[in-house]
Amino acid sequence: MVISETKNEFDKALVESGSPLRRAETEILQINVGKLCNLTCVHCHVNAGPARKEIMTGETVDRIIEWFEQTEIPTLDLTGGTPEMIPDFQRLVRSVRNFSQPRRVMDRLNATIINEPGYEWVPEFLAENKVEIIASMPCYAPDNVNEQRGDGVFDRSIEAFQKLNELGYGRDPELVLNFVYNPNGAFLPPDQVELEADYKEEMKKHFDIDFNALYCIANMPISRFASYLKRNGELQEYMDLLKESFNPGTVEGLMCRNTINVSWEGDVYDCDFNQMMKLPLENGNGSRNGMKLWDIELESFLEKSIRTGNHCFGCTAGSGSSCGGSLS
Repeated sequence: MVISETKNEFDKALVESGSPLRRAETEILQINVGKLCNLTCVHCHVNAGPARKEIMTGETVDRIIEWFEQTEIPTLDLTGGTPEMIPDFQRLVRSVRNFSQPRRVMDRLNATIINEPGYEWVPEFLAENKVEIIASMPCYAPDNVNEQRGDGVFDRSIEAFQKLNELGYGRDPELVLNFVYNPNGAFLPPDQVELEADYKEEMKKHFDIDFNALYCIANMPISRFASYLKRNGELQEYMDLLKESFNPGTVEGLMCRNTINVSWEGDVYDCDFNQMMKLPLENGNGSRNGMKLWDIELESFLEKSIRTGNHCFGCTAGSGSSCGGSLS
């Protein structure tokens, strides 16, 4: 569907660049299982933390499993919060891996959970089920990591990654360990290829840690990071940077095109950022849809427009940014 009217500056940029935003075949079911987390990171777009009560119930997990098994969507992407902290995490992963047509499962792991009492099972469970790990590691230097994610997080993360390496993650081709880099300020990520090479050299030299790939993801000017920017008087400057850095070559690879994003309550969104901004799907007339995942029919879903906002410049700035890193 070609956008015929501009509802925000991002829509206007799409039209002016001749880059229509259309849905593609769904390849990823991304589930945000809730806001419970053992950390409170500055850059977190979810506002997750130890005191949050929003987590997915067993009933919602049941309905998602039933719907998902009837589709041919190849990948399940679990995010949060800390996904492992919900009671039904293991059941959800096992069910999906044991479908008659097993699916690829990705876990956006907060590696420090491995060192928390009661979560010692996490590394072995993920390895047993061949879950692909995507782990936040904002820098290979302690000060930058601790500034963004909290005191002591760097050392705890290093210990966790060493445990994962011992199990084969980052070394065994069937056990994939990817890192995520987020800037710790109001600037865009550097070149992903060059930074990945630096990461691999430094992590191996200083900690004997191996990993597969590095994903560079820009911080979105929403939720906790927007508050951080506002406190520092940098919010408008950052928004201007994102807009000025709009790259139409990134539009084809945007995650909203091939991903269905689902909240801890089963509501459907175009992406995790829209979910946090409470921007659900729209009907053709622009009204709110409020669809649950189990109400979706995939063929008709392809015809629905993608809901945008000025925050979308965060995904199209510079080299672009998606859940899988840079787009160009």
